[in-house]
Amino acid sequence: MRTHKKLLVSLLASTAALLVSPNLLAAPVVLELDYDIPVQKNQVAFVAFAGDTVLSPVILNDLSKTELTVTNTDLPQQPHSSNELAGTLPVWQSMGIPYLVVGSTRTNRGKIVTDYEVIDVKSGRVIQGKQSLTADNNRESMRYAGHVIADKVYELITGIPGDFSGRIAYIEETGTGKQKVSRLKVMDADGENAKTITEVAGSIFSPAWSPDGNRIAYSVQREQSYPIIYVQNVSGGGATVLTPFAGSNLSPSFSPDGSKILFSSSYEGSADIYEMSASGGTPRRLTNLPSSEVQPSYAPDGKSFVYVSDRTGFNKPQVYRYEFGSGRTTKVSNGGYATSPQFSSDGTQIAFLSGRSAAIMNSNGAVTTNLGNTGIDEAPSFSPNGKRVVYASTQGGKGILTIKSLNGGEAFGKSGQGIIRSPVWSSSPK
Repeated sequence: MRTHKKLLVSLLASTAALLVSPNLLAAPVVLELDYDIPVQKNQVAFVAFAGDTVLSPVILNDLSKTELTVTNTDLPQQPHSSNELAGTLPVWQSMGIPYLVVGSTRTNRGKIVTDYEVIDVKSGRVIQGKQSLTADNNRESMRYAGHVIADKVYELITGIPGDFSGRIAYIEETGTGKQKVSRLKVMDADGENAKTITEVAGSIFSPAWSPDGNRIAYSVQREQSYPIIYVQNVSGGGATVLTPFAGSNLSPSFSPDGSKILFSSSYEGSADIYEMSASGGTPRRLTNLPSSEVQPSYAPDGKSFVYVSDRTGFNKPQVYRYEFGSGRTTKVSNGGYATSPQFSSDGTQIAFLSGRSAAIMNSNGAVTTNLGNTGIDEAPSFSPNGKRVVYASTQGGKGILTIKSLNGGEAFGKSGQGIIRSPVWSSSPK
């Protein structure tokens, strides 16, 4: 197994100063994607879809970055439907490749319809029958359709939903001091199709996706002002101010149903955790302690949330859990320095920053994965199915965005511009 670079997460603490990123010169950014080591050679044969030039490369690229090993070379024929396998199935069976993916595209009322099948080669059975997907006839829609199809193919084979159609939001910083410009960007989960959602003179912190993948909440700190939380639709339109309060308003987290947002704020004194409607209004204070309570993150079931408190001593932050029903709090992390917690989608794991290292612990606080020092103190963020994480780091003066399988893997990179911070993965847009 290869050694992987560590990730960095900025600690959003009780004051804006704790959240302000260090002044860093703009530098090339490398997107590095790490994926699972193949279990066996050539588990899936993929035949380019008939009539298509956009979908097939996307699907092949996505699937090749999973634990499924995919081949599209040296195939005995180029079928585009299961019907074309009549009489030749024994030839495919002799290859020892368990699964075959075939398909074709057609035009219907200006839309592109893709019909595809995942075939269990041993039995010749089409898993869950023929699948169809309709997309607009433009490159962006077709690329997204490719990610959706890759998700479905992966799920039909493994029983686990794929995470290619989710998107990754991240912050890109250029310039320093008064010349610093921060951009909130969104890209596809394969590192392509990056777009700027908003750009500010100053700093952006802690983007958080709504559960439906359509909105992002984030904090903005301009020169000589407090951090303010905004909510913005990813598809366009202006940002809405959520927290027009004095003090540091940081670390938004959407509830599982998207109706509420947790955040930390010092507008009533020391930093505490508040909950309010995602459309604005009056916040409800959930913690009221002399210590600083920051970085809340909802549990997937919405019955509790994790957060960070320094109640045990200055510069000794720990992760705690708050239960909505009883108001009871319990310590989750086990000593050391623990910040920036975020649940996996099934609630069994928590990604966090352990000292200077990006790490993952189980719900009882035991560290299960240590991803190492990222150089910018950033924690990882889980992919929708919990099989991968995304995190930011620096190496050799370059910002690096890494997507890493939790089972080890290979890597490839892509260059960009700026220092990268706080990447977070959405679920698939509904």
